[in-house]
Formats: sequence, structure tokens, C-alpha cells
Amino acid sequence: MFTSNGFTLLLGCQFVGDKVAFALSQGLKVIACVGETLEEREAGSTMDVVAAQTKAIAEKIKDWSNVVLAYEPVWAIGTGKVATPAQAQEVHASLRDWVKINVSPEVSESTRIIYGGSVTAANCKELAAQPDVDGFLVGGASLKPEFIDIINAAAV
Repeated sequence: MFTSNGFTLLLGCQFVGDKVAFALSQGLKVIACVGETLEEREAGSTMDVVAAQTKAIAEKIKDWSNVVLAYEPVWAIGTGKVATPAQAQEVHASLRDWVKINVSPEVSESTRIIYGGSVTAANCKELAAQPDVDGFLVGGASLKPEFIDIINAAAV
């Protein structure tokens, strides 16, 4: 859905924004995932991509109380690759600043921003220690016994 073609990116973002707004209108809570491809990361456009995705959501909703943002770099989903704690913190802090400037300081402070992308027992404590990482979106690791270690990383 997300390519270097800005038009395709824009359409994909608008589609996700519409889906978030519809889910909220039906009384659901939403975890809205944003993230870049490896090509976009290597090109240095991570924040441009993530900001465009978040903007498309922000344009469609007013009440953020039932929304959680998840930074989930596409290049880390199910690959075993994971953003370093510094990379995750940088994107989470930038997302929080974007929300503060473009939505409101109150929404920025109250919205949880979680990390998803090959979270494991081996990396969860370092990730959880980052000041702007509010938790995790866990996929395959939730089916393994080590999931308890990921849950307990919140105690950091």
C-alpha cells in the first residue's frame, strides 16, 4: 500500500484514516498502526511517512480517547529485525511532538504510543525503558512462553 509514489501513499493514508473514523463511529477502540518500509527508512523519510499517516487519521477524528498509536516499522514485522531502542524512541518522541503541535498538547500527553515490530523477550526491556514507548503491540511472540517476559517488561 505504501510506495515511494506519493499518490499511492496518500491514498493508503486516507483509507486508513477513513477506517479509523468508521471503527470509532461504531463504538470500537482502535490501535492505529503507522510505520515505514525499509526503503523509506534508508532514504531518511521515516518521519515524513509516519507524519503523513498520522495526519490522515487526525483529519478524520476529533476524539482521541479511544485511539492508541502504534509505531510498527514495516521492515520489522515478522522479520526478526527490530528498531533499536534509540530508533524507536526517536520516532515515538517525534510522533508525540507531531500530535502536540497538530492536535493538542492534551492529546499528546494522553495518547498511548506503543511499539510493534518483532518485540521479543530479548529486546523488550530496553525498548520499554524508552520514555516515549508506552507499551507493545505483540504478534507472534504472544504465542510463545517468553510472552510473560514481554508483559513483565512494563515493570522497568
